Amino acid sequence: MKKKLIVSVLCAAMAASSLAGCGLKSPDEPTTAASAAETTAAAGETTAAPAGDSAGGAGAYNTDDMPEITLVYAEVNPLDTIVGQMATDFKTKVEELSNGKIKIDVQASGVLGSENDVLDTMLGGGGTIDMSRISAFALTSYGGEKSMLLSLPYTFVNRNHFWNFATSPLAEEFLMESQENGSGVRGLYYGEEGFRHFFTVKDIAGIDDLKGMKLRVSNDPVMNGLVEGLGASPTVVSFNELYSALQTGVVDGAEQPIANYKSNAFPEVAPTLILDGHTLGAVQVIITDEAWNKLTVDQQGIIMEAGAYASEQNRANSEKKENEVLEQLKSEGVNVVEVADIAPWQEATKKVIEDNTKGHEDLYQQILDLQ
Repeated sequence: MKKKLIVSVLCAAMAASSLAGCGLKSPDEPTTAASAAETTAAAGETTAAPAGDSAGGAGAYNTDDMPEITLVYAEVNPLDTIVGQMATDFKTKVEELSNGKIKIDVQASGVLGSENDVLDTMLGGGGTIDMSRISAFALTSYGGEKSMLLSLPYTFVNRNHFWNFATSPLAEEFLMESQENGSGVRGLYYGEEGFRHFFTVKDIAGIDDLKGMKLRVSNDPVMNGLVEGLGASPTVVSFNELYSALQTGVVDGAEQPIANYKSNAFPEVAPTLILDGHTLGAVQVIITDEAWNKLTVDQQGIIMEAGAYASEQNRANSEKKENEVLEQLKSEGVNVVEVADIAPWQEATKKVIEDNTKGHEDLYQQILDLQ
């Protein structure tokens, strides 16, 4: 029953911020978080709706007697990346709406470990990490069968296609998958960090040059299958060790969104970037059930409204930031290789799509149809 509540509150907050989808009315016909709460309350559910309209603001919640709490938020990438900015936007909005009663302690640049390290900590309990921004593909090794569909090659034809999904009722299914399978975490909201591209130590001109290369992966079935389909050798390396692995020849290349490629100084050791755009970097922010259940009704409402705000900001800023960084990379001498014909890449990755959609063909088609 909680999953219905979460998507109701999130959609209501998104409506106030002019995000399309989730079956929402236009801003001229507001759907408030309070009305969503009344609907679920009528059905006998315990709600976590904000005590005010979905426009929020410091006066929309009862903060006078609100207990103070600090939530630790893990982010692998630096704060100047697209997802780092999303973390900052979330933190700023939470602290504004709560009058400082809820503090978000953003631990960025991988100081709390890789995404897999963070997930192991969150799923293991103990409360040392409360929240994290997680790539969709990182969840595939933790029972995220639905999340796997988001990281399949060439699923999203453009950013609008992804946001059509992220603001649709279908997104709820994916956000709540981990909670429903007993993992002890739940998804709050979606974002994206741009399309992911391969980068290499040596100059390459196209897909054929990747054959035989050792390309870094994080050991999930989709990335392994993708790299193998390109004729390369998937090589597992921790993200924190990737720079040195490229520098010493342990791997010949890797893949990241453009902003992350620059912020982590990878152009210094792998100065060729080929714009194949094999996947859109779909991400979601998750919170442990332990942390969520400690929050009051108003605090949960604040978290959901701030999440909708951060998601909207991410949608508005991601492409602009990506384009700015790409121009910087070109001016700094990075060998940026355009891909004129994506068809050979799509053909090379057909098997990994077929292998990882078995049993979810209809669900995957629903995603494709959202374009």
